[in-house]
Amino acid sequence: MMKKQLNRMLQLANHSIGRSETTELLSEDLVQYENRIEPTKRAMYNAHRRLLACLQGQQGSDLEKRLKKMPLMSLSHVMEDSCRELDTASSIRKILEVCCFIESTLAKVLAEHELQVEKDVLDPLFKLSEDELPNILKHKKQLAKVTLDWTGPKTGELSQATKSGGPGASTPCAGAKVDVLREEADEAWRKVEQSKDEYAADLYHFASKEEEYANYFLSLLEAQADYHRKSLKVLDTLMPGLKSAPNAAERNGRQAAFGKPLQEHLESCQRQIALPIEACVMMLLEKGMKEEGLFRLAPAASVLKQLKSSLDSGAFNPEEFKYDPHAVAGALKSYLRELPHPLMTFNLYDEWFEAASEKDQETKVERLRDVCNKLPEGNYSNLR
Repeated sequence: MMKKQLNRMLQLANHSIGRSETTELLSEDLVQYENRIEPTKRAMYNAHRRLLACLQGQQGSDLEKRLKKMPLMSLSHVMEDSCRELDTASSIRKILEVCCFIESTLAKVLAEHELQVEKDVLDPLFKLSEDELPNILKHKKQLAKVTLDWTGPKTGELSQATKSGGPGASTPCAGAKVDVLREEADEAWRKVEQSKDEYAADLYHFASKEEEYANYFLSLLEAQADYHRKSLKVLDTLMPGLKSAPNAAERNGRQAAFGKPLQEHLESCQRQIALPIEACVMMLLEKGMKEEGLFRLAPAASVLKQLKSSLDSGAFNPEEFKYDPHAVAGALKSYLRELPHPLMTFNLYDEWFEAASEKDQETKVERLRDVCNKLPEGNYSNLR
């Protein structure tokens, strides 16, 4: 009778011990989700850290405090201070005033964008990487611990005590020890079951929220797209005001002449003859017609540059340059060379060439006059 009881306890002990081998704690789907936890945690943590480094404002601050730290706002303040040092007629001041307002507006758009990113992306990423996923990993470690306790020394003692029970053993004592060890093994198994259920619930929760976690990055892209749209709208709205300042100067005859189309220069300055052509020809007629090597000898580069700049700015003073005919001739050649469309036009190139090829002088002059009459009005006025 006693031997049968010992055999029965041995069977129970062996059954408890073997459950770790015959029972799979997690299903295949849960194992798949489990394998995603660590990579997901790293991805969220790294994305949060790098995205946080992209912020230009102070994290966690309200809009007003954040604006004060924005580099664009600092740039706006510098421009505003610079405006005070320039007189009201300065073109640079007019440009800076518009730029100052644009930069401050862009700074506000950026600050609002960063607040949205913090709310919709950074905060959820931080919570996920520092709270939710670590909590799942904590339950995973707990499951590993209780599983180790269940399959540990006490279970081995139960097996050994059960096997040592025999006809010559003190059966009441051995039976009591086996009962105690079996109860401890069963309690350990209940902890395994409880921990496994908690961990499985965490994994199922992760699986149900995985799509939501992925959408954090979609929210980031949507916020960035919205930010760029708003910034572009600001620029498209205010840039015309920025461009209007130079146009006013152009209407006052201070448009750059070199490198500009002839007709554009004439219309903006309300002239019939381009300023470089008129000024250079007048100076050459006064002081340069007897100069040797005119249009052949190169002028001093610094003087030529100064003359071209003065003609472009409208602050031209003939008395300063008329005694250097080579510089004047160089400026005239440079102006004609830099015209986007030649003074004698591309369209009439063949006719000019044919007229110049005439052998008879009178015929040549007549044909050249005919071609000249075909020029646009502005080109004709400046060529003759």
